[in-house]
Amino acid sequence: MTMEIGKPAPDFELPANNGEKVKLSDYKGKNVVLYFYPKDMTPGCTTEACDFRDHHESFKDLDAVILGVSPDPIDRHQKFIDKHELPFLLLADEEHAVAEEYDVWKLKKNFGKEYMGIERSTFVIDKEGNLVNEWRKVRVKGHVEEALQYIRENLT
Repeated sequence: MTMEIGKPAPDFELPANNGEKVKLSDYKGKNVVLYFYPKDMTPGCTTEACDFRDHHESFKDLDAVILGVSPDPIDRHQKFIDKHELPFLLLADEEHAVAEEYDVWKLKKNFGKEYMGIERSTFVIDKEGNLVNEWRKVRVKGHVEEALQYIRENLT
C-alpha cells in the first residue's frame, strides 16, 4: 500500500501497554498523532516521548490522540511509561509489520554497522482517518511543537 497525503491511513491492530489491542480505526472522530520511534529508554526517544508528555494536554485540547509505536515489547513499554509518566499509549510492533506498512522500517548505519530499524517518523491522521501530514527522518528538537502547531493551524 502506498501512503499518500489526503488518502486513508493504513489501518492496523497492535497490542498496547494497557493490555488492549488498539486499531487506528478505533480513533475515527479524533485527530491522531502516530509517531514511530526506534527504542524505549534511549536518549533521543526519551526526549521525544517526554516532549509529547509535556504537550499532551495541548494535543488533547485540539481533540488529538498521541500513539507511540516501536518494536519494543509491552513490558518494556510499561517500564518506559512508568519511568517517565507518559500519559499516552505505546504500541508494540515487535514484528515491525506496521512500521513496514508506513515505510519507516529502514536500513540504518551506526558506527560502521548496518541493521534494520525504525526511522523516527510522525504521521498526523485527521478525524476521518486520512493521512494529512508526515515528518520522516525526524530531528527531535522542536518536533513536537511543530506537530502541535500543524494541528492547531490545520485541523481545528
